[in-house]
Amino acid sequence: MNETVTIGNQVWSTKNLDESTFRNGDFIIEAKTDQAWEVAGKLGTPAWCYYNNDPANGTKYGKLYNWHAVNDPRGLAPEGFHIPSDAEWKTLIKEYLGTSGAGKKMKSAEGWDENENGSNETGFSGLPSGCRDYNGPFANIRILGTWWSTTEDNDGNVFIRALSSNSDNPIKNYGYKEDGFSVRCIKDNN
Repeated sequence: MNETVTIGNQVWSTKNLDESTFRNGDFIIEAKTDQAWEVAGKLGTPAWCYYNNDPANGTKYGKLYNWHAVNDPRGLAPEGFHIPSDAEWKTLIKEYLGTSGAGKKMKSAEGWDENENGSNETGFSGLPSGCRDYNGPFANIRILGTWWSTTEDNDGNVFIRALSSNSDNPIKNYGYKEDGFSVRCIKDNN
């Protein structure tokens, strides 16, 4: 992973993940239709898509993945990196950036709706890549950037972190395992 930024003691990727294979080379299915996305989620099959199934969105925003791709033992993150836990997100936001205005520091300096761009003073370059609902529809491009953590809330939910065009603070929420969100990677501590 070539493009990284050090924030505190953490090294983060500066782009959303755009991989179509696991670390071992096995392919992850591309679920283009609403039905294919919903079926993959119900069956627990790892899947990815571009927002609106448009490869141009992939060039800018990376891919959206379901939890089954994120949590697969074959590894979605490149060698030497992993998908952050909720605790690692918390460390980034609370310890290194401060709770007030951390989202503005993480958001890219362009691309957000309503002229709500960030300062990107951290170099994190958070983009409003949108998301995909468990049953297929896409939503919130240019308004919301949402990233998986590896920490489950309960059997059906996983903690996520989001940046919004209408807030200068990051949002902690949860997503369904069948939803589609972006992935940022963090460097392993060796």
